[in-house]
Amino acid sequence: MSAIFIVDIQHSKSMKQKIEGLLLHAFGALKTSGLIDQTLEPQIVVERTRDASHGDFTTNVALTLAKAAKTNPKLLAEKIIAALPQDNIVTNVELAGPGFINFFVDRNSQYDIIKRIHNEGQRFGLSTIGAGKKVQVEFVSANPTGPLHVGHGRGAAYGSAVADLLNAVGFKVHREYYVNDAGRQMDILATSIWLRYLEICGEVLPFPSNAYRGDYIRDIAVDIHNSASNEYRRPAELVLESTPPDEPEGGDKEIYIDALIARTKTLLGTSLYRDFFQMGITTILDDIRDDLKEFGVNYQQWFSERQLMEDNSVDTAIARLRAGGHLYEQDGATWFASSKLGDEKDRVVKRENGQYTYFASDIAYHMNKLDRGFDHIVNIWGADHHGYIPRIKAAITALGADESKLKVLLVQFATLYRGEEKIQMSTRSGDFVTLRQLRNEVGKDAARFFYVMRRSEQHMDFDLKLATSKSNENPVFYVQYAFARVCSVFRQLDGKGWERNLPLGMNSLNLLTEEHEIALISILARYPEMLERAALQYEPHQLIQYLRELATAFHTYYNAHQFLVDEAQIRDARLNLIGATKQVLSNGLGLLNITTPESM
Repeated sequence: MSAIFIVDIQHSKSMKQKIEGLLLHAFGALKTSGLIDQTLEPQIVVERTRDASHGDFTTNVALTLAKAAKTNPKLLAEKIIAALPQDNIVTNVELAGPGFINFFVDRNSQYDIIKRIHNEGQRFGLSTIGAGKKVQVEFVSANPTGPLHVGHGRGAAYGSAVADLLNAVGFKVHREYYVNDAGRQMDILATSIWLRYLEICGEVLPFPSNAYRGDYIRDIAVDIHNSASNEYRRPAELVLESTPPDEPEGGDKEIYIDALIARTKTLLGTSLYRDFFQMGITTILDDIRDDLKEFGVNYQQWFSERQLMEDNSVDTAIARLRAGGHLYEQDGATWFASSKLGDEKDRVVKRENGQYTYFASDIAYHMNKLDRGFDHIVNIWGADHHGYIPRIKAAITALGADESKLKVLLVQFATLYRGEEKIQMSTRSGDFVTLRQLRNEVGKDAARFFYVMRRSEQHMDFDLKLATSKSNENPVFYVQYAFARVCSVFRQLDGKGWERNLPLGMNSLNLLTEEHEIALISILARYPEMLERAALQYEPHQLIQYLRELATAFHTYYNAHQFLVDEAQIRDARLNLIGATKQVLSNGLGLLNITTPESM
């Protein structure tokens, strides 16, 4: 490697960042000497090699820049290698294949990661790559028509992990829950509760086939009756007056429930109906808040859809679209010409009866997000909302914003199995397993870990038996057990009456030459770059995979070697290594809001 100048790279940087710095200096030297065009802006990507015989790190920058530099990739790679400054962290640089540059790192320099982990502690792995940019992450946002079920749990765990990862790499994250507390579903909820209330009062009347039927509906009705007695009671014959038949009797269930909603509003009147409506929604929403808090999910804001109605935000959003020439009238309705902006067809925003559609409220909500000045907007939706993405992006464009500000992440609902039986989930029928029941059965840690083990868009079968097992086959137990094992070693150290000499261990790290030790050190060094990648790609499963790999490396090391040996230098060096492992396990599990038990 030819030296042009010596560079002092900060000790706190990762090995990957140091090599990126060396490459940047090389390109600066090549520009200064006129060997490459001054206008070239290299996109430097340094990755770890998969094969140790090819070095520790590699870059394909010569391949990606060759066309712009109007030269052969190999020739450009040779120029880059010749221009690299000397640094004691790199022992050799090789040209490989069609133009890859491979770096071999000094083994003693790799021990520095142990010192860095001990110095930085809980801060190890954190970065400022987000530069304080404001990111709004909206997730869960389930209709407040019933308790959260296990399907919602995956979105909660995933959204929470994404938000925490973004925060860890320097973004300013605003976590938000959009409360759909307006519209027809809320009216169906209020009517369902009132009908159960009437039953408690002694009225006999058929319950709609498409009303909300869960036990929680009756529980709310009982609470209302306990506090209000018969204040809301109306005779069954008045309730059913002029209503069409329900579906089982040959009618239309949607027409029937709408007729019952109208009767409910008429018989209770605006004031009493609103009180009743609010009691139902408040009870369920409070339950959702408590459920998510116990699941380790917290929000900066619970945004009410009704707020958009009350402050005329929907009117304002529609007016903006009209002013931009994006609306037209047809068949008495108002349409958004979204097909001109990438959607498959145009969408109704105002029905012929004068009522706004759900989509109109969503447009107003995204206008509100944009007006609040977020640099990035992240929506985490169920996979069944895939077709909704183009119309929302079209609306953002029509509102005058850049659609690239919006990132929509889709989450497949988890399928729960109890033995061989698949558990069906339906909020209206009430036949579902709640998130609270799942948490009580398997625990918060296992639930959150299992939910984010795979890519969010991949289907997931939740294995209850595996999640509750205390064995190495259970991945969350396996990772937590690695942490507990380190704690056990330090307890044994105290039991022997020995004192750990941290400085002695740091000065003796060069004694860590066993294959298992080198492998463990290499994995520890990857944590910061893995964290950035997982955050920027919105993939918390990468953190799960990393923690499982780290746990495996530690368990293998634990089974192959004694840590509490008589020779103090080796003992303290190994204790420093496993202490660093303990810290990284703690940092990673902490980001996932999973506990680190000291004994298991």
